[in-house]
Amino acid sequence: MRITEEARGRTTRTTAPLKVDAAIDELIADGAHFLGMTKKDLVAEAVRTYLEIRREEVRASMLEKMRKLDGSVESSVSLLTGLSPERIKELGGVGEDD
Repeated sequence: MRITEEARGRTTRTTAPLKVDAAIDELIADGAHFLGMTKKDLVAEAVRTYLEIRREEVRASMLEKMRKLDGSVESSVSLLTGLSPERIKELGGVGEDD
């Protein structure tokens, strides 16, 4: 599959909308105002800092999920859906050839 420049332009985005409730938006706006920065910059810095603080937790979660994958379609479906392999079999399986 070849991606044209036109298609590439549509899939590449420099910003993405973020929806938060009104109370959080007010906190972001106030914080950005009093820190002399844009809302966009405040949210970006806050997310980077938050994830840096929780880096080990993120890493542990990622490793746990990767350990559950064994290369089978069933393990991928289980991880993506949150259903146990047993429940997937009860529902008819994933159509893999055994």
